Amino acid sequence: MYSENPRRDTLLFMRASLTNLLALFPFYLRLGNRSGRGRANERPEDAAAYFLRCVSDYFAELAVDASFVRGKRVLEYGPGDTLGVALLLYAHGAETVHSVDHFPVHRITSQSAAIYRAILESLDGEARARAESAFVEPGNPQSGFDPAKIEYRVTRHGVSGRRRHYDLVLSRSVLALVDRLDETLADIAAALRPGGVSIHKVDLSSHGLDRDRPFDFLTWPDPLYQLMYSRKGRPNRLRVDRYQALAKAAGLRIRKLAPTGHLSDAEVAFIRPRLDPAFRDVPGELLSWLGFWLVLEPY
Repeated sequence: MYSENPRRDTLLFMRASLTNLLALFPFYLRLGNRSGRGRANERPEDAAAYFLRCVSDYFAELAVDASFVRGKRVLEYGPGDTLGVALLLYAHGAETVHSVDHFPVHRITSQSAAIYRAILESLDGEARARAESAFVEPGNPQSGFDPAKIEYRVTRHGVSGRRRHYDLVLSRSVLALVDRLDETLADIAAALRPGGVSIHKVDLSSHGLDRDRPFDFLTWPDPLYQLMYSRKGRPNRLRVDRYQALAKAAGLRIRKLAPTGHLSDAEVAFIRPRLDPAFRDVPGELLSWLGFWLVLEPY
């Protein structure tokens, strides 16, 4: 295995393996952040702006405007602790928005309520009225969401289990963290109604697990990596070629596949011969991808 500091990496393996065992217990969830935001001191206005950008990105990548979601049933994977995207999609006319997660991280706190108020302040007219009506007490985020409009569920492996129910399925920085991508893609295929579409922004970075070089988290032998991270919602390390193959196997057609960034040729040349064997056959161009937009639709 590649290592520039064997002693450090041995200690890292021991510590990560221990915490992976601790992740079996519910208290571990409270020790770390899995919200997707991770900024306890972030201003509500800045968090609201982030969710507005997320929704704008979805529309831009689909080449549609906000009217696209009117009357649609929407599924969001891995929303984190704040359902800002769900609130905005409902505001723009979605019939319902269901958010599913593997970890029970969503809750109404003073911080999340402040973010929801900031989102409300960013809207006007019909969109503002719809967003206010999404709460049990209209306009009061502290009362929680009306589940008939915005529903949050925690499920095993974070999948919906629905069949032909949704017109739009989406996620952001989630698919690279799911423990069973084949099951998630199969869930997407099953959950989409005829004519539906699924859009995902996928982050292929190490999420802080690189030690010395970009993508050196791909050099850990897979059995060791699983011992260290399999229960902690860390990257599954699958590369673009696996997404393509698994999407096809699930019965999904790739309508769009576009990289969001690349490693340099020099970085790819350095890391390739040091990779775990599972990644050595990934084409060089695909190995360089730092992330990508993926748009899927049923055949």
